[in-house]
Amino acid sequence: MNIERGFVLLGIGNVLQKDDGIGVYAAEYLLRNYTFSPEISIINGGVEGIKLLDIFIDNAEVVILDTIALNETPGTIYNIPAEELGGYGLNSGSAHEIGVLQCLDMLDLQGKPRPKSNIIAIIPQEITFEFALSNGLLEAFEGYIRVILADLRKRGIKVSKTGDTSLGEIIMKFKDPSTFKS
Repeated sequence: MNIERGFVLLGIGNVLQKDDGIGVYAAEYLLRNYTFSPEISIINGGVEGIKLLDIFIDNAEVVILDTIALNETPGTIYNIPAEELGGYGLNSGSAHEIGVLQCLDMLDLQGKPRPKSNIIAIIPQEITFEFALSNGLLEAFEGYIRVILADLRKRGIKVSKTGDTSLGEIIMKFKDPSTFKS
């Protein structure tokens, strides 16, 4: 792992669209409840699209947390190298945005090196306009976090549980930021 150039966990998704927000919720959950050695950056990328390009330019490794649209059982978790995902419908925000995978393609076009990247993705159950997660993804959330932590440990990153902020508190933070304890 080349920590000198940086390592980022990047949560992607839209918390206004139920299960689509799980990458953002997972990033916030990890930020609130764990410490990592060596230190890593955890970023809520939301639906920023092209605005995330600098993250890929400035870092050696980027792990993307998101949903993926495949015809599989909701809650199924995948850990896929980014270069294998062309055309698989990874969340890229609206049809008018450039998504995260397109940022990687832009690096190629500019002749810049790509960071080592993978997507830890989960199949959504329900994408509707609501601050929440479906029951299926609520049940799968702990498993999703375990897969992310296992990926980090495999890279030689030490993980320590340091907090007890619940997923419910994380969701409430995005729904009503004034209710979240700092």
